[in-house]
Amino acid sequence: MTTKPDRTKTFVPGRGYTRQDWDAVDSPELTEAEFAQMKPAKEVLPQSFFEKLAQARKAGRPRIEKPKQAVTLRVDPDVIERFQRQGKDWRARMSEALRKASGS
Repeated sequence: MTTKPDRTKTFVPGRGYTRQDWDAVDSPELTEAEFAQMKPAKEVLPQSFFEKLAQARKAGRPRIEKPKQAVTLRVDPDVIERFQRQGKDWRARMSEALRKASGS
């Protein structure tokens, strides 16, 4: 799920920077003249930047020989809650429990 960036103009703690960092930044909005002087990224950044960017886009997730299969399964709420209480990788633990129960 994609969220819109927060365009707040006031300091908000807990976002990876300190109040001191926030206060040290002075970035006024660009003027029309400054916008007019801007150049496309391809004119100012080295070609190697775009090559590495293209490689990163191609990389993606590694291919899995036997990818997991999505299924719809009705499970009692108390069972799901029990797995969820054990931590964030509850789905993997549930999969392992099903694997053991099936004798695999």
